Amino acid sequence: MYWLSGGFVFRKVISPFHRLDPRAKLLVSMEFFVLSLLSSTVVEVILILVAILLVATVAKSLRRIARTIAFSGLFAVFIFAINFLFGLGLLNALLYSVRFLAIISSTSVFFVTTSPDELEQIMKWMRVPRDVVFAFVTAVRFIPVVMLDAFQIMDAQKSRGLEFEKGNVLKRVRNLVPILIPLVVNSVIRSGELAEAMESRAYGSTPKPTSLYGMRLRWYDVAVAVPSLLLVSAVALVVVFHVTLYI
Repeated sequence: MYWLSGGFVFRKVISPFHRLDPRAKLLVSMEFFVLSLLSSTVVEVILILVAILLVATVAKSLRRIARTIAFSGLFAVFIFAINFLFGLGLLNALLYSVRFLAIISSTSVFFVTTSPDELEQIMKWMRVPRDVVFAFVTAVRFIPVVMLDAFQIMDAQKSRGLEFEKGNVLKRVRNLVPILIPLVVNSVIRSGELAEAMESRAYGSTPKPTSLYGMRLRWYDVAVAVPSLLLVSAVALVVVFHVTLYI
């Protein structure tokens, strides 16, 4: 479980992809997302997934993307089973399940390689309201922390003799109470500390606060963004033209 939770925690890595402007990283992630939706065969989706893994290798985050894929594997199996049972065929069921993994991986590339500070900057650049930005970035920061707290509480309760795997479904649900109560208490305490920190820093007193760091497009950002955007646009035009001829 710790291995899976580590895939959702940002870690600063020195790599060519990490040095890109967050807007360029967002563009690459969106391009993979769009290509995953436009793909119509299993081979195309697999090629897109391989390309995502290559980008993750350049970003030195392949293991972390693999954790995300492993975490999403159960949902992909569920999607495959539902589509196959409803009579969509083996290839279509496999297409939807692999496409789901490609979509999850494309978004994971952005969040794994983008710090919360960069995420805040790009949301401000999009003119998102300040309170919405703060709430979203705070959630991004605290959700991995809450996950790690839950795993630590589970280990502590196991060391005290609490068994999670035994018994029927109702008993297993009741066994989660000793985990949820400390987790909720820790979250409430942490939210109170956050509110005090915000008040001590006079949050909201300045309508347009400045930032220590800013975003600036460099030549290698343009060198990545422009060719990739042209390539995706060409693929989209080919797909649209093919669909029009088919109709």
